[in-house]
Amino acid sequence: MQQRTPWSAVLVLGLVLSGCGSAAVSDRTGTSGDDLVVWDWKSGDANAAAYLDAARADFAKSHPDVDVEFVAQPFDQYYTLLGAAIQSGKGPDVILFNGGGQLRDRVDALLPLDEYVAEDRRRLVGWDAFTHAGKTYAAPVTLQGHPLYYNKALYEQAGLDPEAPAGNWADFVEDCGAITDRTGAECFGVGNKEGIGIQFFLSAMGSAVLAPDEYDRWIAGERDWTSPNVKRIFELWQQVDAAGLNNDGVNSTAMFNDAFAIFQSGRAAHVIGLVSDIGHWKDFGEFLDPDDVGVMAAPVVNPGATPSLPYDGGIGYGVAKWTRDPEVAADLVRSLTSTVALGAFYADAGAIAADTAIDVSAAGPAVAAITSAIRTGKPALHVALSSKTVDLMGRLSQQLLSGSATVDEAVAQLAASDAAG
Repeated sequence: MQQRTPWSAVLVLGLVLSGCGSAAVSDRTGTSGDDLVVWDWKSGDANAAAYLDAARADFAKSHPDVDVEFVAQPFDQYYTLLGAAIQSGKGPDVILFNGGGQLRDRVDALLPLDEYVAEDRRRLVGWDAFTHAGKTYAAPVTLQGHPLYYNKALYEQAGLDPEAPAGNWADFVEDCGAITDRTGAECFGVGNKEGIGIQFFLSAMGSAVLAPDEYDRWIAGERDWTSPNVKRIFELWQQVDAAGLNNDGVNSTAMFNDAFAIFQSGRAAHVIGLVSDIGHWKDFGEFLDPDDVGVMAAPVVNPGATPSLPYDGGIGYGVAKWTRDPEVAADLVRSLTSTVALGAFYADAGAIAADTAIDVSAAGPAVAAITSAIRTGKPALHVALSSKTVDLMGRLSQQLLSGSATVDEAVAQLAASDAAG
């Protein structure tokens, strides 16, 4: 695994897990003459406009005669459409991916970029999420992480110290009771309609349950689904909801953006959010006083655990193997991950980008807490899983909350899926 780089300043520029900003499906595929076609789900977003303009300008310096067309596909259909393009053997030249399983499941359709991005290795971080079998298949644009955000104003209203949130699970649950009794707010804002809530919960709470060596083995692919600690995470998922710590109707609440709306409206004291350009510090700061948006470590459940911020490369651009000129396409990827482009994305979207050269020191206390936690952060548990296993986990997580599956049944199915690859 790549050495994690200490950050003096980090930027969040994240992957969105929603279909925000998607456009109508286009049948525009790949290279025509000197054109390059890029597929993504971001280019329809107003917050991404300056980012794309800066990337185009950077690319045009070395390739003034190459036209670049960005085609925004709807996120909920994105990988289905991409799968059809891959099956046909033709499609976009440059492709946006989520880090982890979504990229790794499709590396046969991509070109390794190692020879093209060598100069960017030190400047950018988050490469691990875009590598497979020792080769790099995309360059990171953003980091994605899952901080536990909390509302300091609700803590204060409940008579709690907003600068000293609970460090262990028992105290945390007690504080949640005080907050609900005195403010009426729920403990957690959660959405699992799409099966995404469990991904956030597993990764945000995992380091508070698993011992550090067990966590590291999970990331390395040595996962023991029968481990009491692994089962404890899924038991906790059930118990939190059964105890009434969540908002009502978690399985009918969309993560994007209903769960976040519950938090930012003050109806929940905590939410497991993102460090990207949605469900993050800047979004929350538009509704809450930015100084009231706190970031806390996951409260320790197992005394042998050491909580850490789960983060990886968030979104990144890869090059399709059918592109006519791989070097030119790779140059576009480098422009899309240039400091000038990523700086524009941060400025407009508040995303924490994968570029260590971007100064975020003036962004406020939430970003300061996130960037400080990145120094000791570890990869997210769910990102280490295949997309097939993640999808299964989403369905099982809904069954766990509805009572139609037990934890033992769920982990047995997940173990089988994980073993199948």
